[in-house]
Amino acid sequence: MEKFASESEALAYSLAEVLAEKSGRKSSFFKKTCVRNTCYLRMNRYPPCPKPSEVYGLMPHTDSDFLTILYQDQVGGLQLIKDNRWIAVKPNPRALIINIGDLFQAWSNGMYKSVEHRVMTNPTVERFSTAYFLCPSYDAVIECSGDCPAYRNFSFGEFRQQVQEDVKKLGYKVGLPRFINDIY
Repeated sequence: MEKFASESEALAYSLAEVLAEKSGRKSSFFKKTCVRNTCYLRMNRYPPCPKPSEVYGLMPHTDSDFLTILYQDQVGGLQLIKDNRWIAVKPNPRALIINIGDLFQAWSNGMYKSVEHRVMTNPTVERFSTAYFLCPSYDAVIECSGDCPAYRNFSFGEFRQQVQEDVKKLGYKVGLPRFINDIY
């Protein structure tokens, strides 16, 4: 597991740096702001569910990080939204899935999009996945690029706190819409 975590971390930094350069931003941003105590690895287990059409393995959401590296087993169940339709992601145990997170969407001023996704349960087979989340320090400020920033500046700590408050009050994550820039 340590090897997976360290190799995921290295890959996450490399991918983030390439995406930053493609968007005209400084690639050094991630090495300066993303720290080990906020980045994390999560192992997910989805037990069989006799009524998969009635129970999600994971509710529809976007990731609250810069980017996520996901390894999923051969069972399947991951879906993403494309053209307002849920599309199944074909499982390939020899491949990784890279999700852009909310912070990258804000930081790139929408050039890169945070993809809404969910996990469906399987009626007979248990599903496993492992995800690495690239996150900045809590005091890192996410500044939108460009002349007309879609989002106001905010810290990762402020974002996480707002997400937690929304989930507690509303039962779901609101996310980036709370940080839309009202000036323009």
